[in-house]
This record gives sequence, C-alpha cells and structure tokens, in this order.
Amino acid sequence: MDAEKASKDNPAGHSVAFLCRVMGVPRSTYYAHVASRPARAVRDRAEELLVGEIRVLHAGSRGAYGAPRIHAALRRAGRMVNEKRVERLMRVHHITGITRRRRRGLTRQARRAVFAADLIGREFTAPWPGMRLVGDMTELVTLEGKLYLATCIDLATREIVGWAMADHHRAELPVAALRMAAGRGGLEDGCIMHTDRGSEYTSDEFRTEVSTLRMRQSMGRVGSCYDNAAAESWFALLKAEIGTTVWETREAARADVFHFIEVEYNRSRLRRHPDHGYVTPLETRTLLRQNLAPAA
Repeated sequence: MDAEKASKDNPAGHSVAFLCRVMGVPRSTYYAHVASRPARAVRDRAEELLVGEIRVLHAGSRGAYGAPRIHAALRRAGRMVNEKRVERLMRVHHITGITRRRRRGLTRQARRAVFAADLIGREFTAPWPGMRLVGDMTELVTLEGKLYLATCIDLATREIVGWAMADHHRAELPVAALRMAAGRGGLEDGCIMHTDRGSEYTSDEFRTEVSTLRMRQSMGRVGSCYDNAAAESWFALLKAEIGTTVWETREAARADVFHFIEVEYNRSRLRRHPDHGYVTPLETRTLLRQNLAPAA
C-alpha cells in the first residue's frame, strides 16, 4: 500500500493486521474495501448526477411527479435506469410527488331541472377521441373575488379539449367550454357529454347547445362524486399541481390556468396509457388517430 495513503487512513500508525484483529475483520476484506474505492467514487458520482436530473424533472412538473412519472421522463430523455433505483433515490433525498386533496364541488340542482340518463355508468374510458367527454366546474379564489373554470375532458386522451373562465358560473360558462371542444374538431356524431346535475348543466341553454352540436347529454346522480369522478379528479390535480391557492388578481389566475392547461398538462404531463405507456394527452390523441387511420 502507498505510504502516504496508509498514513491518511491510519494516522495513529497501527498496523493493518492489528486493526483488523481488533475489529474482527479479515485482512482480505479490508484490502477488498480499499481496492473498491475508485469504483465506489465513480458510482457515487453517477448517483449524484442522476439525483440532479431527478430534481430538474421534479421541479419541471411543479413538484407533482412521483417515482413512476420521473422514471418515464428519464426514459423519454434516453436515460436507461431502473424504476426501483429512481424510487430509492427519491425516498433517500426526500423528493416526493403531490398528493391531491378532495375538493368541494359547485353542484346545485335546479328547482325545475330536466335530467338526462347516465350514459357513462362510471366507465371513464373511450376507444378513440371525440366519443365521450366529461365536464365540470370549479372555483378559484383571488383577492379580487372568485373566478370560475369550466372544462371538457376527452375520456380517450384525458386532454382538456374545452375550457372557459369567468367571474360567474352561469350556464354560458360551460356552454363556452363545450363550444371550444366542438371548435377544435374531431367530435363524433352522438358524442356523449357527461356532467353532474348542477343547475348550469340542466339549464335550457346548455341542453340546447348539446342538441345543436348533435351530442348526447348524460348525467350522474346528485351528491355522488364518483359518477363524475374523471372530471372531479382533474380539478384536484389542477389545484394540487398549480400550487397557488389564492391569486392576487383574476388576470393572474387566468394566466396560470391557461399555462397549466395548454402548455403543461395537454402537451407535457405524462399519464400512463394501457397500450402506449407514459405519454402526454396530445401524444395519446396522435397515437389513437394513427391506429384508426386506414392502411395505405
């Protein structure tokens, strides 16, 4: 062994044989440990770099991604790493995803409501885009007063295909979201529009728009969040991942929600698809459309 190295490791000057005998460790184990130092240093450095990449991806998701999505994002970036390793490093370095909280809904039943049958039956899937949509509304708190957000989600891709915001939650708000969904194109004739039984969705204005767009209206039961779970879940995701609970102005809230929906969620956020693995909502739409395209 190098004399200078030995003095650093053993400043008291005891022999290796003596120290190993005191500790009850074979000398071969000691020398194997010393010989493995360069390899351990390389491994530790590689782990530091990986943790750095994990932190960047975690920050880029607003702290939302847990180990499965971080692992998927690493693989998409060409980083071949075991998911268990990612999970271990995130646990050791206290890097955690966001746990969503249950939200309070806006559902209010109209006095003379006209209800539609439940055409979804808690089956929140669809084989291709434009076949089934779910809609709901939530409120965002600002120092200027409340701002309301209405959305339409395509169940095949989980893309937000329609959304609208206003300082009220009258029927024209979900109507505007529905018109945006139709304006983007790709809705099937007879596409189902599923919501809760809130007064905005049982209104003449909303029902007329559904009929005009040649869609079919569907509703869950009153007081059962599970009958519209896909829409409820998305609002929980929005509020958990966007971070802000009270905005200074309605305009600031609008800007944050626009960025989250159109830049982060639809185009960047990874979601596990049963056939295509971790993909974004827009990628899911493209893949499903390719599957439907006739062979040349």
